[in-house]
Amino acid sequence: MAKKDRKHHPTRARKQRRASQVGLPPGSLVYTGEHTEAPVEISILEYDAEHLEEIPVASLEQCRLRRESPRVLWVNVSGLTDVALVQRLGECFGLHPLTLEDILSTDQRPKVDDLGSHLYIVAKMLDCPGAGHEVRTEQVSFVLGPNHLLSFLEDPGDVFDAVRDRIRRDQGRVRQSGADYLAYRLIDAIVDEYFIVMERVGDRLEELETALIEKPDAAAFARLYEVKREIIGLRRSILPMRDVVVTLTRGETAVLRPQTAIFFRDVHDHMLHVIETFESYRELSASLFDLYLTSQNNRMNEVMKILTIITTIFIPLSFIAGVYGMNFEQMPELSEPWGYPAVLGLMAVVVVGMLIWFRRKTWI
Repeated sequence: MAKKDRKHHPTRARKQRRASQVGLPPGSLVYTGEHTEAPVEISILEYDAEHLEEIPVASLEQCRLRRESPRVLWVNVSGLTDVALVQRLGECFGLHPLTLEDILSTDQRPKVDDLGSHLYIVAKMLDCPGAGHEVRTEQVSFVLGPNHLLSFLEDPGDVFDAVRDRIRRDQGRVRQSGADYLAYRLIDAIVDEYFIVMERVGDRLEELETALIEKPDAAAFARLYEVKREIIGLRRSILPMRDVVVTLTRGETAVLRPQTAIFFRDVHDHMLHVIETFESYRELSASLFDLYLTSQNNRMNEVMKILTIITTIFIPLSFIAGVYGMNFEQMPELSEPWGYPAVLGLMAVVVVGMLIWFRRKTWI
């Protein structure tokens, strides 16, 4: 399911939506994300090694009936604008009101909460439609139970198509494993998308580096500032995900089996690679800022050097012109026919002599 194009979440608007929860009692359900016209979509995948049943659009009654199924149940909710629906789904699976509050608060920091019978995981899914586009961040909440997994997304579209395809084709070990292994595959898909996003950010930085070297103008600097802001935003999403993966590698929860926790070590290696790439890009963006400021200073120095050379050349010329501009009667050369061309020749000799001297000094 491809990610649909949507506007970037403005920081100011997000703060205003977050402020709507101020003063409310704990467990109050208020959606703080971006309100869109897209309808809330619920899909169900129920499977084991021999059977697979896929329901594109499901009712809450179907979720309730299938909750006790011995098969793995994956309920995916795309869109959180219907708060009442999310609340009923949470009641169907016995989720705490504080967990539902965190699901609807879309500015959560990536984290893992052990709720005993459930494991609540918050991850950040990154999306970059193409070259030159800004990176968008979306919160994904997972509720992992003994034999079911609930996933909550802000908008329709995700990066889980490859996982769905492997389940349908019965490829790999997804169909032979439990819900915790499914959670691993979905989180691994999110982390794999980080590589694509970081690659596109790197391409933009390389283009900006070339532009700043060839023509360090204000437009290139404005694009660099936008990329730097994106990198700062990525830091709030990527770095906490490392702590989430580290917690999952330990497998110290009732619903996450030790044999599945081993797979998260591979995700941890991927996260280390992503973070190293991110840190290199952050340093590159800072160095590009320095490059722009240095190029601007060099340009200003060149301009000042040219102006200084011109001013220095005109100082003796102004002196000569000032001498012959004095109103004295006893200046013999003024009455000579060669006086005017002689003074012009003297000025030319002074200019040429000073230019030769500047050239020998490598000032020009």
